[in-house]
Amino acid sequence: MPEAGLLPFTGAVLTGGRSTRMGTDKAFVEVRGRPMAGRVAAALRAAGAVEVLAVGGDLERLPSLGFDRAVSDRHPGEGPLGGVLTALAAAGHEVVVVLACDVPAARAESVVAIVQGLGDHDVAVAMTDRREPLHGAWRASRCLPVLVEAFERGERAVHRALALLDVGEVAVADPSTLRSVNRPADLHG
Repeated sequence: MPEAGLLPFTGAVLTGGRSTRMGTDKAFVEVRGRPMAGRVAAALRAAGAVEVLAVGGDLERLPSLGFDRAVSDRHPGEGPLGGVLTALAAAGHEVVVVLACDVPAARAESVVAIVQGLGDHDVAVAMTDRREPLHGAWRASRCLPVLVEAFERGERAVHRALALLDVGEVAVADPSTLRSVNRPADLHG
């Protein structure tokens, strides 16, 4: 159930990666009987996302996983920063929560925490032992121009682009919920 007073937000799941270490499209790899991207979309919806987008990947199949829309990545093959830019531009709300598709244990509670932690920051990201930029709440109007400029200068790493923004850090109660699944062996770890 969404938190009362939570800012309205769009949820976006980055689903356009090459999945080279996994050997197959990670968005559709099943974890406990459900595709990873569908699990992440469900966490966003449970947190109160007004709309949930898939960014990149198999645009025909992704809506069946619980997405309202699947949008083409404007920068395919250019890394996750291109996906973040696409999400911010495609979203219908000022606040956009961007999550990676390969975090099948994502929880609504951590999504709510980063939206609440946004305050007056440009972006709020989850903190484990490090910043987790692909588990963040972004203010589109503030972040998009800065990130576009960095991208045009050649930046492709989200964690380095964060240095250009006012970042709030939100401790996550259970860091294991943000563990990425990159290889088949990670499914059993």
